[in-house]
Amino acid sequence: MKLILASASPRRAEILRNAAIPFEVLPVSFDESRRPGELRGDYVRRVALGKARMAADAYADARDAVFLGADTVVIAGHEILGKPASEEDARRMLRLLSGTTHEVQTGIALVSQADAKEVVIDEVTRVTFAALSQQDIEDYIRTGEPFDKAGAYGIQGIGGRYVTRIEGCYFNVMGLPLAGLWELLPGLGWKSATAR
Repeated sequence: MKLILASASPRRAEILRNAAIPFEVLPVSFDESRRPGELRGDYVRRVALGKARMAADAYADARDAVFLGADTVVIAGHEILGKPASEEDARRMLRLLSGTTHEVQTGIALVSQADAKEVVIDEVTRVTFAALSQQDIEDYIRTGEPFDKAGAYGIQGIGGRYVTRIEGCYFNVMGLPLAGLWELLPGLGWKSATAR
């Protein structure tokens, strides 16, 4: 049975590849707008499930596959941080994260049309940032790394040098809680090639 990743995220693909989990990529264009008053956990789970369902609907051999959708947000205080819209927005986000602890929440959804199963979970990791000087922020923005990442940083890249502590799953901060996914897959009939 195939695992189909409903995402073009290079970071999620890297996590699966490094964990020796075979997969195919089927990116979908799902509206990720947050609904008014929607709680963050409800939001990431809804978007993850929407992506997985959309991929399952678009795939020709859907009955021979499990579809994986995911969505990640960064929460600083009471604000949900998406991808920065501009350099100034990235500066604002990095100032919010500087010297504080924030949370990263990822929803993952698995859809199997073969047995009409859907499983949705979310996971939270707490991340502590060092205090950043204005020069640190400007130097980091110049690398270009902040612009395609929620919260304007990537823990697996240059941004990792500012992370002083994490509580929870490291891979969750990258966008895919690996141990949580691995635990769910067998319940949808997926088996690793090495387990056969």
